[in-house]
Amino acid sequence: MAGKRHVIVGGGTAGLNAIRTLRQSGDTGDVVLVSLEPPYSRMVLPYFLEQRISQSHVTTATPRQLDHWQVDCRIGRRVAGLDTQAGHLTLDGGDDVSYDDLLIATGSSAVRPPIPGADSPGVFNFWDLADAQAVHNKIHPAAHVVMVGAGFISFTILNGILQRSGRLTIVEVAPRILPRMVDDDGAGIAAKWLEAQGVTLRTGAVLNRIENRDGRLHLAFEKGEAIEADLVVMATGIRPNLDWLQGSGLEINQGILVDDHLRSNVANVYAAGDVAEARNRVTGSREVHAIEPTAMEHGRVVGANMAGKDVAYAGSLLMNIVSVAGLDMASFGTWDDPGADIITGLAPERSAYRKYLLRDGRLVGAIMIGRSQETWSDNDLGMLKGLVLSGADLTPWVEYLRNHPFEVKKPFLASHITGRLLPQTILGTASPPPAA
Repeated sequence: MAGKRHVIVGGGTAGLNAIRTLRQSGDTGDVVLVSLEPPYSRMVLPYFLEQRISQSHVTTATPRQLDHWQVDCRIGRRVAGLDTQAGHLTLDGGDDVSYDDLLIATGSSAVRPPIPGADSPGVFNFWDLADAQAVHNKIHPAAHVVMVGAGFISFTILNGILQRSGRLTIVEVAPRILPRMVDDDGAGIAAKWLEAQGVTLRTGAVLNRIENRDGRLHLAFEKGEAIEADLVVMATGIRPNLDWLQGSGLEINQGILVDDHLRSNVANVYAAGDVAEARNRVTGSREVHAIEPTAMEHGRVVGANMAGKDVAYAGSLLMNIVSVAGLDMASFGTWDDPGADIITGLAPERSAYRKYLLRDGRLVGAIMIGRSQETWSDNDLGMLKGLVLSGADLTPWVEYLRNHPFEVKKPFLASHITGRLLPQTILGTASPPPAA
């Protein structure tokens, strides 16, 4: 389809995959990218902190690549408003950008709690490239780092902090670490593992204020001793970037409500990634899944639909996977479903844990924890994910899993789902190489 003017707001994973898919689909229309930052991947920022990659490898599309795709780039510009009736965006500075169809993929921003001193020098987020550069430049081998928040975001950067700082303390307001990723048993294994690496954990800790005292940061709590730190990393949550859409007429709940084609209530306006409230593949309800795989899938679906195809999205799988100091942890699906039939396995001597959640004999969620060097960990992760995505009936294998919770291979092979899953792709076709 030629002639349309496609406007993409946001140069992250969702926006860039939409542009790539548009061009791979043969669309020759105009493509305009409006993005406050150049295209890069947040997913690899922890590797930048670990010094495993250079900053240049954080980039996902160079100016040369964008020029090859014939993208009209408005990098460094912020969107200020949207008029869906007139079909144009307003940018900072007041100029307008018209569109035939629009993708909103503005992502999320880090949220700091309203704590006095949370904006002090030496207190950082770790969400965007500027944050990563600041922490990268500030951290040193003698530094005592305090991480406020013990969720998935903080765990993605623990390896870099452990490798590059002298001491790490993690502070969490909840009664345990990883409160939105694993259950009590899983958190207990992770806590013991971290403490064995020399990490100090303080849970149930309410931070009252942060003060700068003679070049060091003083953290005072509602209960317990204060902590002195050289730098503080706040990992206390994120919020979708939606404020600029006030008065746009779009239906917004936690995110922009979209249908199975990722269209909003306005037919030529799509949403993808962290700002989209789309279908959960397991439950069927609409949710915001602020994770990289979902953003990639959303972007490809929107790009195909903008190109004139008719692609419905089956829904995303809520999934978090992280590896810290040689311990792999993963949870996906409805891992905290209180009404599910639950099977667990615990091997503390191996720092290993499994939890399977089934409804009507079908796996709807799972937690798995194990040492990185144990290859079964990687293999089982893929098999468990496949069982959740396929909805295979495991009724004949339920008792087997109860007695052998660490042996998932037999039930997986017996389900005969490999042949069904292998041909499945987001767009129903094979994916060209990323550079195409």
